Amino acid sequence: MAPGAKRGEIVGMVIRWGMRIAVAGVAAGIVAALALRRLMASMLYDVKASDPATFFTVSLILALTALLACCLPALKAARVDPMVALRYE
Repeated sequence: MAPGAKRGEIVGMVIRWGMRIAVAGVAAGIVAALALRRLMASMLYDVKASDPATFFTVSLILALTALLACCLPALKAARVDPMVALRYE
């Protein structure tokens, strides 16, 4: 935590950085899944390989999981005293 930074700014910054990575990963996964449709079709039962509802649901679950995973470090970073952090370095 930087001197003068507000806790909300720190939480927002950490969550934004984490979610950028998560969204990039979800997008790459969707592209890879669409590229490998034939292989996926042989592994799925009673679901189309390019079913939009499945893609949306899985993407939403992954994004919410990433958001939860970003919240804990963000809250921890916001609680750090700036002077303690500066002394540590």
